Amino acid sequence: MSDLLRALAGESVERTPVWFMRQAGRSLPEYRELRVGTRMLDACLTPDLAAEITLQPVRRHGVDAAVFFSDIVIPLRLAGVEVEIEPGRGPVFANPVRTADDVARITAIDPADLDGTAIAEAVRIVTAELRETPLIGFAGAPFTLAAYLIEGGPSKEHLRARAMMHVDPESWDRLAGWLSRISRRFLEIQRDAGASVVQLFDSWAGSLSPADYRAHIAPHSHAALDGIGVPSIHFGVGTGPFLGDMRLDGVASAVGVDWRMPLDEAIAVLGPDVAVQGNIDPALLQASWPVLEAHVRDVIARGRGAKGHILNLGHGVPPETDPDQLTRIVRLAHGEL
Repeated sequence: MSDLLRALAGESVERTPVWFMRQAGRSLPEYRELRVGTRMLDACLTPDLAAEITLQPVRRHGVDAAVFFSDIVIPLRLAGVEVEIEPGRGPVFANPVRTADDVARITAIDPADLDGTAIAEAVRIVTAELRETPLIGFAGAPFTLAAYLIEGGPSKEHLRARAMMHVDPESWDRLAGWLSRISRRFLEIQRDAGASVVQLFDSWAGSLSPADYRAHIAPHSHAALDGIGVPSIHFGVGTGPFLGDMRLDGVASAVGVDWRMPLDEAIAVLGPDVAVQGNIDPALLQASWPVLEAHVRDVIARGRGAKGHILNLGHGVPPETDPDQLTRIVRLAHGEL
């Protein structure tokens, strides 16, 4: 069993396992070269291209897991929803979902009908090369997907999405429940093709109050992961005020912690019976190595109080990151520095 799977199970490890969110692409020159002339979502749905991008950071950095190269809106694209990634902006939807009729229209699509052929083929290519190194499958959480769908694109405060929970709670629950099934199906496709871990990303959950998260979001995220059959990681940005709820009543094997809360404080909130992931501050990747090294050592030390600790960033790799910084972090975690 790999060190990452051991950490998720709460077993002792010889060295701290490490991988990086958004490690597949972004900061790697070989990724940028490979992506020339190919739109983001097209790259995600081209099996040999998606597989190669997934494998690049494993070869370069020696991380303890690959994370599948895709995008959280891919399952929506597979469901027939019209969406594109606009460079410099993010996902943009041609037809936002804002009314009860909009919700009825989109939820008429059966998540079971998603054509996961391209995704499954890419996963099989990756796992054939990885061998013993785990592949992490991933999906966006219901709230983050809903925020994009309702707003029509990126938003700072997600006002329309948060309003729907209270203005039309029936439509909200119908939409969030459907998105939960969409995310679950996407995870199942990756799992069935060979992914041995899954992670549910809730990038925009930090815009919610604890009460709204508990009442309107947690049940749907719980349904996305419950009984998935492989270890699962639940991660959100800005979720400190309701971090304990991110355990999803014990469904999540590990909880990802962003950079805002020291890891030992997070462990005190989460309890000793759940693994943690995180939480290097991505901003410090721009610092000198001595400054970054001290920070990474501190994160590792604080993580020792958890059932298991997977070293990671508190969010994704910034595009301007020097890849050598990431390689040094891996070597430090593995006791090679």
